[in-house]
Amino acid sequence: MTDENFMREALRIAHNAEGRTSPNPLVGAVIVKDGKIIAEGWHRQAGTPHAEIHALNMAGELAKGATLYVTLEPCSHFGRTPPCARAIVDAGIKKVVAAMKDPNPKVAGHGFEILRSAGVEVEVGLLEDEARKLNEIFIKWVTKNLPFVTMKFACSLDGKIATVGGESQWISCEASRKFTHHLRDINDAILVGVGTVWADNPSLTTRLVEGKNPIRVIVDSNARTPIDSKVVNDKSARTIVAVTENAPPENISELKNRGVEIICAGNGEHVDLKILMRKLAEREITSVLVEGGGTIHFSMLKENLVDKVLAFVAPKIIGGKNALTAVEGAGFEKLSDAINLKNFTAQKLGEDILISSYITEV
Repeated sequence: MTDENFMREALRIAHNAEGRTSPNPLVGAVIVKDGKIIAEGWHRQAGTPHAEIHALNMAGELAKGATLYVTLEPCSHFGRTPPCARAIVDAGIKKVVAAMKDPNPKVAGHGFEILRSAGVEVEVGLLEDEARKLNEIFIKWVTKNLPFVTMKFACSLDGKIATVGGESQWISCEASRKFTHHLRDINDAILVGVGTVWADNPSLTTRLVEGKNPIRVIVDSNARTPIDSKVVNDKSARTIVAVTENAPPENISELKNRGVEIICAGNGEHVDLKILMRKLAEREITSVLVEGGGTIHFSMLKENLVDKVLAFVAPKIIGGKNALTAVEGAGFEKLSDAINLKNFTAQKLGEDILISSYITEV
């Protein structure tokens, strides 16, 4: 096997904890001796041992003189756990091959310095693009102090998310709906506008696949979220309602009395989405799945807050000039102002096509 094979294995096992390590990155580690893998490990959850420690514990005395392949620079600071770089030195690892430098300013090369100063050979950059894709959420959060935002919608071939009569269940097929619930599982939070709560009274939980429920974020300038709605009453997940300073105090009190967390984001007519995103990041919410209607989608796009777009396109034609579309709002007047998507990919999910693309590059 080659260096690339070993690093690909480290990247593969890092995915085992997808959606579980926030606000930490996904990390995989593989220890190799005499051309064979003798130990593996991946980070499982914030506050628990890092990938390198799991691998070192598995290797034991065999780690002496071995090579460690790791998807991210070993940490050098005391956070929730002790530094991994020192543990690697103490274990007698001879060489470390890392896919990328840690973008976290608390680390940012210091881990490599500890290793090199102790005589450990260090190589950096093997499969770096794949490693950056693995941790696109962490990189955005730790460098920009903002969550990584994915906008998701299901639409017909002609771009409708509901019929002219408002019927939307179900445009997408079962496979697409299951994948949507997988997205809820791996994201920290799910965001919708209060209009969606009023119209559909959704649970916004993970049900079609096994997994955790995301934090529910409702954009609701005037705190109009119904007291009897599922997001307020079912206690299935933490619920945050984002309001403005002008929201009626009595509405806010009612929501707080039912355990809803209130975030005040701006003093204008509408919630300032940029302020909201910053405040979510401060709460260690590193990823947000936006499943709102066309108005929220346009507002998020207009404020340049969306990183990734996932569109589930069903082989249906709905029609109707008044039927809702995935992105509404005022729209962009000029084609030159339209948002150009990058790194476009498409895959078949049941009867649907899932189109995945990026707006920003981490």
